[in-house]
Amino acid sequence: MHRAGTAALTLGALGIVFGDIGTSPLYAVQAIFTGDESPVSPTRGDVFGVISLVVWAVTIVVSIKYLTLIMRADNDGEGGIMALIALVQSHRARRPLAGLGLVALGVFGASLFYGDGMITPAISVLSAVEGLELVDPGLDHLVVPIALAIISGLFLVQRFGTGAVGRLFGPVMAGWFTVLALTGLAEIVQHPGILGALSPHHAVAFFLDRPGVAFLSLGAVVLTVTGAEALYADMGHFGRPPIRRAWFAVVFPALTLQYLGQGALVLRDPSAIDHPFFSLAPQWARIPLVVLATVAAIIASQAVISGAFSVTRQAMHLGFVPRIAIRHTSAKEVGQVYAPAINWTVCAAVIALVIGFGTSERLASAYGIAVTGTLAIDTILFFVVVRTLWKRSLPLTLAGAAAFLTVDLAFFGANVPKIPHGGWFPLAIAAIVFTVLMTWQRGRKLITREREEEEGSLRDFIQSLHDDEMPVERVAGTAVFLHPSNVTTPLALRANVEHNHVLHHCVVIVSVEVERVPHVPPEDRLFVDELGFGDDGISHVKACFGYLDRPDIPAILRTAELHGLERPIDVDDASYFLSRMTIVPTRAPGMRPWRKRLFALMARNSANAAEYFHLPGDRVVTVGSRVDF
Repeated sequence: MHRAGTAALTLGALGIVFGDIGTSPLYAVQAIFTGDESPVSPTRGDVFGVISLVVWAVTIVVSIKYLTLIMRADNDGEGGIMALIALVQSHRARRPLAGLGLVALGVFGASLFYGDGMITPAISVLSAVEGLELVDPGLDHLVVPIALAIISGLFLVQRFGTGAVGRLFGPVMAGWFTVLALTGLAEIVQHPGILGALSPHHAVAFFLDRPGVAFLSLGAVVLTVTGAEALYADMGHFGRPPIRRAWFAVVFPALTLQYLGQGALVLRDPSAIDHPFFSLAPQWARIPLVVLATVAAIIASQAVISGAFSVTRQAMHLGFVPRIAIRHTSAKEVGQVYAPAINWTVCAAVIALVIGFGTSERLASAYGIAVTGTLAIDTILFFVVVRTLWKRSLPLTLAGAAAFLTVDLAFFGANVPKIPHGGWFPLAIAAIVFTVLMTWQRGRKLITREREEEEGSLRDFIQSLHDDEMPVERVAGTAVFLHPSNVTTPLALRANVEHNHVLHHCVVIVSVEVERVPHVPPEDRLFVDELGFGDDGISHVKACFGYLDRPDIPAILRTAELHGLERPIDVDDASYFLSRMTIVPTRAPGMRPWRKRLFALMARNSANAAEYFHLPGDRVVTVGSRVDF
């Protein structure tokens, strides 16, 4: 049973994790030889140099950096740049200024992911459908319409979830990697000399003979490692061992054979540089290969789209974005979520990219910047963790960081010339997303400060009830007030007493705290404080969730008695009180006026708190308030 479970996880990882990097052979080698910024010639020296660069880029970046090193930096089993940000935030408490800069850097890396998430579906689907041009050049006018139809359908089905389709991903991708290996191997058998490209000296010789061309070619070589971040980000779904096993046993050998095969083909037939992947297949197999490539591209796109939903949810729980509507599409898998606003925003951007760029070759120019930026930021954050949390020696940390950053920054520098030709797009998306995330985080701090002044001390408020300063009528039932802490008074509670002069017999103030870990165990999720004022029926409950947990308040309150709550709560019959703030930007210091207006706009359009906390809609009372900041 253990072996069967391990095999299932490995197959699942093969389908979900490796879709992005597994479809790189569709366009990477073609981009190296046909890109305007890297005039690589299909000569023996250039081909051997390029294929050697590709093989060693995949080896260094994926096999060594991510699979061997970075995947050790998990946050309670979860990976990805958000996990690194959470780890760095724990360090930030000890060194606030340095930590703030590192968190901002991590947030920018997460912002680049959205640009990557928009380009991946466009370039993957376009490059797959472009195989039709090789079958019949007269079909070239259908490439963009077919790609748009596939992409539109992909985003339309997101709301249904991917559980059922996901079970097919593993076998399909296993077939895909088998095809990659076999088509590459068939060409290698005919031209075994290409195996010499496995030696790194060909890459070195390429740089020595044609340094300018070799350096610029790195801008397209990096396309072979797109999806490396996904290996790390999806670690929590499958665990480290299945991902490593699938990579070293299946994916890495298949990709190596495929790239070697494409290199041998270009040497044999230089005209194949226009479509080296599809040219590896015999004529009769090209239509089935186009179909299989399209399915693989859809799977790769699905993984990135789901990743955008997941990153958004994590960012929301870590306080970088306002509440947005998140729907769980599976009753069994908490990680399967759907965010309508993110889905349709990404969909619109992908459609615009397909129409605007038109071909995968042009899109390749836009792709590299997002990938290389994320690679470099992951390296920096990882070695901060190595030094500050793992306490490794400074010389060792600096040496490791310097080695990998040299590679990452070389890739990034080679992509800088592509900025005017499309590389501006992921940078623009990242800049917009970064501004939104940091504005919300900063605005929340300012609003919290202003709100606390208006709310006043909770203990002083309860004391005034005991001193009869505010005579109230106690009414039957349970009232639950959602509030950030037990320090200040919920505005809804204060308004209910001051204006209605009533107080329920059982009052529970619930504070939700999202920890910087993915999951909080049930036994550590609830803390009860009777506030030390005797049997007045007012209690405070702190509910702790991880940034991947589902914040269900009624469900957590059903366990409150087990955690020490003295008065029983009738959860099904309770009334839930929420404070709804109207935020009014002013010229007070703290944040630029345009950022204040942006924050107010986001606050107005944030998701309903009742839905976010899974409160029964017919038992929610919302009390309005105004906050100037």
